[in-house]
Amino acid sequence: MKLSKSMFFDRRYIIVVVFVVLYLLRYVLPEAFVLEVVIQSIYVMGCSFLIGRLGLVSFGQPVYLAAGAYGTAFYLYYVGTNPYIGILVGVLMGLMVSIVAGVFLVRLSSSYFTLSNLAFCAIGFFLLQKVLVKYTHGDNGLWFLSKIDSTVIIDLSTTKGIVYFSFLIAIGVWFLYDYLMDRSVFGAACLAVKINEEKLRFLGYNAFNVKWLAFVIANTTAALAGSLNAIYLGFVSPSIADVSKAVEAVAISMLGGAGTLFGPVAGVLIFIGLKDIISQIVSHWELVVGIMLVAIMIRGEKGIVGSLEGIVHKSITKNNNKPVSW
Repeated sequence: MKLSKSMFFDRRYIIVVVFVVLYLLRYVLPEAFVLEVVIQSIYVMGCSFLIGRLGLVSFGQPVYLAAGAYGTAFYLYYVGTNPYIGILVGVLMGLMVSIVAGVFLVRLSSSYFTLSNLAFCAIGFFLLQKVLVKYTHGDNGLWFLSKIDSTVIIDLSTTKGIVYFSFLIAIGVWFLYDYLMDRSVFGAACLAVKINEEKLRFLGYNAFNVKWLAFVIANTTAALAGSLNAIYLGFVSPSIADVSKAVEAVAISMLGGAGTLFGPVAGVLIFIGLKDIISQIVSHWELVVGIMLVAIMIRGEKGIVGSLEGIVHKSITKNNNKPVSW
């Protein structure tokens, strides 16, 4: 029996297993820590996809995270009380921002794309903190936890309900990216953009449309994470779009393995874990993460998950010519 046909090694089953294990960790580790890992993993997944599959490094991820968070916050603070509708509004807000921004930003390449996204992030932070202060309340933020109504099936007004819902959403997101990365023509086109964009055009594909759609999907995923974070905290402030956080998503992506399916989970686990543990010992915990990142990049630029793939593939694919990609 070939490995590619084995149910055990099917990534769709591995996705469920990974998140079930992560869910069980809430009985060992603090629940807030596990939930933060899940939401942050969703946030980083889009950035990891852009870097690993298209070669687009974006330092603008916080502004898309903020678009989702503020879309949800504006609805719950000014309009209604249903958290599900709030999440939907947040995702739609992120979708619209991504669509418009993508039209301009995706035309750029290399460092121009990277720095333009960083500038867009700075503009978003300034708008939320200063220009729209009448609606965002500036650094004081919007508090709406008490305005969230109870909901049927999964009650998002409780921490337990948010945990269940976030895990279900995460599994859905991972199934989507599993399909996009290796089970679709679109995923192959994305990889072709990174490897040889000219050849992709020669084959008749519109490279701009491929990059734009990938940009929109990735950043709408970030907005979804922002919406979930807003519901969980019941609060949002402009600090969510702070430019100082622009490098975090990129660093976590590279740490876990950009373009790998489980790289974001591994990267977030290590990043948040080191932050919580080392920050209690030394104030500059970022230095430790930086040294680890440099060491991993020197070793092969594949991140933790990418580096482990080679080892695992040698042990589980001896008699199979088609390795499984994580």
